[in-house]
Amino acid sequence: MSTRRYRSAAACQNCRQRKVRCSVTVTGIPCIGCTQDGRECTVPPTKTQTIRERHIRRTASVISSPPKADSNGLTPQSSFPLGAFPIAHPSNNIDRPELAGMRSASNPPDYSRRQDEEQTGVEIATTVLGKNSKTGQAPFYTGDSPGFGAVFDLCSPSHQPAQRHILLTSKTSVSLSPEDKAYLQYKGVFNLPRKEICDELLRAYFHHVHPIMPVIDATTLPHLYPSGDVQPYNLILLWSIFYAAANHLPADTWKSEGFSSRKEMKESMYSRAKCLHHNGGETDNTVLLQSALLLGFYHSEADTYTQPWFWLGIAISLCQTMGLHRLSAAACANSPITEPQQRLWRRLWWTCFFRDRWLSLTMGRPLRINMNDCNTVPPSADDMLSEFAGLPESISAAYVPKDLPQLADYWVTIIQLTQLLGDTLTLCYQPFGTSSSIQQVEALEQKILRFPLPENQEMGRSPLATFYLYHLQLHHQAFIITFYRPFITKDPEGLPASRQETWQTHIRNQINIAALQTNSILDNLANEKLLTFSGPMTPPLLVPAMHVHLLNCKSPDPVSRRLGLNKIEVCMIVLEQMQHTHPCSSVFRGIFLEAIRYIFPDYVAQKVLPEFASESSPLQEVPADDPMAGITIGEDAIDALMDEVSIFNFWESLNNMQTY
Repeated sequence: MSTRRYRSAAACQNCRQRKVRCSVTVTGIPCIGCTQDGRECTVPPTKTQTIRERHIRRTASVISSPPKADSNGLTPQSSFPLGAFPIAHPSNNIDRPELAGMRSASNPPDYSRRQDEEQTGVEIATTVLGKNSKTGQAPFYTGDSPGFGAVFDLCSPSHQPAQRHILLTSKTSVSLSPEDKAYLQYKGVFNLPRKEICDELLRAYFHHVHPIMPVIDATTLPHLYPSGDVQPYNLILLWSIFYAAANHLPADTWKSEGFSSRKEMKESMYSRAKCLHHNGGETDNTVLLQSALLLGFYHSEADTYTQPWFWLGIAISLCQTMGLHRLSAAACANSPITEPQQRLWRRLWWTCFFRDRWLSLTMGRPLRINMNDCNTVPPSADDMLSEFAGLPESISAAYVPKDLPQLADYWVTIIQLTQLLGDTLTLCYQPFGTSSSIQQVEALEQKILRFPLPENQEMGRSPLATFYLYHLQLHHQAFIITFYRPFITKDPEGLPASRQETWQTHIRNQINIAALQTNSILDNLANEKLLTFSGPMTPPLLVPAMHVHLLNCKSPDPVSRRLGLNKIEVCMIVLEQMQHTHPCSSVFRGIFLEAIRYIFPDYVAQKVLPEFASESSPLQEVPADDPMAGITIGEDAIDALMDEVSIFNFWESLNNMQTY
């Protein structure tokens, strides 16, 4: 038996001096020896605690020191502002001074941490139940049943559901280490474009992106980037805006910044925004949500066309974390969230909904948002317009389109149309759901026929507003084709045999009319020189009509086959003009070129004529012997699209021998 004696892991000063075993680890302070002797029991800090405290003080000293001038010679405007990224303090109780006194030598660090975490739960509960007098700043969503939020309903007075959206005390922000800041500087995130380029990018955003995706709070416009007034600004949001707006800059602008192409400029801006999104230490979920929606415009050959779906997933997850899908009228009426914040949140939620439905349609992915879980108030034009009212006239004139009220109405209309699209995808395109009945189909068809689409008769409409009206009409025609297409090959359940032939004729007529209307809209866009206004969402809207034209190319009638080919070539010309800016145009064009050659083996693609060339892009002739030349699309991109069970599955149509 070993006679070796082991020292206690912790002992008070008296027991150490007397070299006796101390009971402080068992009984706490005071120990048994000090109690018997009637002496003060003091436990000195351990060596590990001393080293930890020294490390904390040294780290705080390094982080708190102001950044020195960088070696790349950044101008003050481009240098990193101290207020852009908050600095964390070493104390975990910076926002709870009442807890600071609880930490003593008798309480080890893990005990204090547990106390902090427990206090967070106490703060949530007392805030929900109205027993917390503190004013919070950080929005928090407790969640609905099932979940811990249901506990509060039991304690709520009058058996009313407890508040779900609350404001908590702002927690300590995530700090950036010197290494992280050095990495961000290496990535160039602090090197902003020249002021005039920033102005042009912001103007492009509010004219071409905000009307279809109003995700930015316009009241921050005066302080969105540094203008000499030492105002803090958010770099992740700024680079995300710049990236989305770069699609609409003239060639002279990106050339003046030293880029060889628009694509190179967009890649640079995307890289910086993405780096900040993942490494910038941003803790505001609203900012991260706004950035994710804007970065969802990203397409490239290298990512097999999946980046928009990736960023949309992040955006929807943030929405549901923040509870933006549960902003009902009752929740808004009693919410501590301010009215301007509620308006912004509604816009963010409905933008996610809009992107979810149309990306699902384009890419053949499942719907992420289940409307049975959502009760957010429908959007209104005032949700977009209200925050512009307080802007100075000089800023409004410089950045905001004059016909924004009209554009806001178009945005509300397209959200309403998207709700019908969601109903259609749920009813007609879920492979494992119940088959749609003729009663359900006809009820949805009546809603479509009654849908209030704006008229073309208005005079004095600006080119920007005219484009967005055409863009809305393109969405409408694509939706009509989406609704009727499944019934080409499969009748609804319960359709009487006597109506089947009439039903099929009706379906084919509606699809052909919608495809022809799409070509007519494209013709108007080209004749009125509005194709330069197109954005990343425009090319996918051509796909449904091109699919119909492709089906007509299989008609046994030679004239119908030639007309179908002629109509699809009109769409191909438009895609060719948009592919200089939007890579997805190249993907779609490459797929349809192969599909056309499948039907017409001797088909030769038309050369690009000078009058069809983009004014802002060099001519790119397509040689007669190589119709795929100039199409920047890899085999992986085609395979990825073909492997998906897309709503517009081109090969399925080609292999379907039924023609009409």
